[in-house]
Amino acid sequence: MIRLLSFFIFSSIIGCASYNTNKYIIELNSSEFFPNDTLEVNIKSNKSYPIPKSQIFLNGKKIDSVYSLSSLKLGYHEIQVEIINQGKKTKLKDNFVLYAKDPPKLYSYKIINTYPHDETSYTQGLEFNKNILFESTGLRGKSKIRSLNYKTGEIINEIKLNDKYFGEGLTIMNNKIYQLTWQEDIGFVYDIDLTKVESSFTYDESVEGWGLCNNGEIFYKSDGTNKIWLLDSNDLKEMDYIEVMTNKKSINKLNELEWHNNKIYANTYQFEKDVVLIIDPESGGVEGVIDFSGLKNSVKQIESLNVLNGIAYNLVTNTFFVTGKNWSKIFEVEIFKNNE
Repeated sequence: MIRLLSFFIFSSIIGCASYNTNKYIIELNSSEFFPNDTLEVNIKSNKSYPIPKSQIFLNGKKIDSVYSLSSLKLGYHEIQVEIINQGKKTKLKDNFVLYAKDPPKLYSYKIINTYPHDETSYTQGLEFNKNILFESTGLRGKSKIRSLNYKTGEIINEIKLNDKYFGEGLTIMNNKIYQLTWQEDIGFVYDIDLTKVESSFTYDESVEGWGLCNNGEIFYKSDGTNKIWLLDSNDLKEMDYIEVMTNKKSINKLNELEWHNNKIYANTYQFEKDVVLIIDPESGGVEGVIDFSGLKNSVKQIESLNVLNGIAYNLVTNTFFVTGKNWSKIFEVEIFKNNE
């Protein structure tokens, strides 16, 4: 479907005279694309002016007017056209969205075991290490990081955060524990026994701290937008990002993260139901949606009861464990694809 759009146009004057920036528009063959589609970019005059020499850029990289999108990441992309006429340069901008090719598959769950969980814990991060459960909790004045005997709920070790910090996601790599804070632009690094804070790190371009996981080499960090940031494991610097997309929409508010079997499992506030997304860490495509509806009804119903948030894979039991904010239980579950 051909679309003609008016653009916010800004000019960079090479010569001395002003330049009429209302002469030209960009025409794309669509505003929405899928992998392996072809992008076509044309420059049109809205008043029959002659078309001068122009250059086309995709995310800052020069491209031809016909361009295959097969190697492009999912998400939002910017087209920029530079028009040069009589020594004067004008830039026009537009954008388009690249969605995932296939709709996500649907998954359900089966409860295997139920264990106690501290209902005062506003769970933000959950991860296993050698059959010990580590949990990060939120809310200013109540945030902490702790290690637990998941079968009994007994606290092994715990460090309380300063009251000014709102704790968020955590992950463990090379016997160190990494914890995010929400809006304070800082994360903390602890020893595996939770006896001290060893160091801290700050965020770069990411907006906030939400969820955190790793694949043994790279950290993956969500920030409340549709982006998941890739962080260098040595200095925690943001190297790149993926945008989380289905075949129809962009998904934001990605909360607690877990890495399993080369996929990212992500809690999200995006839906009315309690769900976890299965995300391809290369493309950002949502490959699956796990519907945990009904699980919240199985915990103590209290005034502060909040959403599902917390998913951890236990390599000892080879099962997932899930809980929520201020939930009185943690559930060991089996996840299976619908109609299988």
